[in-house]
Amino acid sequence: MSKATLLSLHQALKRSFQSLEQNQKVWNSVLDECVPLMGSLGNLAEQLLALNNVQMVSTPLNRFPELHERLRFKLLMAVDTVLDKLSEKMCSLQAVRDAVGNQVMAAFQLYEQHAVTSDLTTCLQRSAIAPSVADMLEWLQDADRYYRQQYLRRKTLLQALKPNDLSDLQSAPKRWEALATPDREDIISDTLFRVSLFVDSQ
Repeated sequence: MSKATLLSLHQALKRSFQSLEQNQKVWNSVLDECVPLMGSLGNLAEQLLALNNVQMVSTPLNRFPELHERLRFKLLMAVDTVLDKLSEKMCSLQAVRDAVGNQVMAAFQLYEQHAVTSDLTTCLQRSAIAPSVADMLEWLQDADRYYRQQYLRRKTLLQALKPNDLSDLQSAPKRWEALATPDREDIISDTLFRVSLFVDSQ
């Protein structure tokens, strides 16, 4: 591999890691915004369950014959609103997944263009500043896989939620929280730390 080719590949890798760092912040921010929305979803489900268990005819509220249906309609509308907001958040997560994936694909495509003329020694060579090309490509691939899997799992959970399935809605916040994989998230942060000198180098 020529010096010019290696430099070009290093530039592509730097762009990929810069994109990964920016998008990790966006991803985490969006997930933080989803927490209160999921909590609202669980609370609304509990309110609907409580409403279903109330016998209006045996309370002073029986003077308002349509009150039960009106309250139910209002709560279901609130559920729809929260689900719509969560759908918007999923669009933001999808944008992160796509941005990371596109950068990783660009780096791999550039590497593959020169793979025939690349010697294994150069790809495995490390320096005080730069990890090996092979390591960096592997780390990017791991990050890409993480965001793809996380997005798919969260999207699948939300798509399965139905406003009338109250027990499902009630358990949704805990199931959403259970999708988090802190160990894999830490790996991405560790990766960004490992390449920080490389990314900042000229």
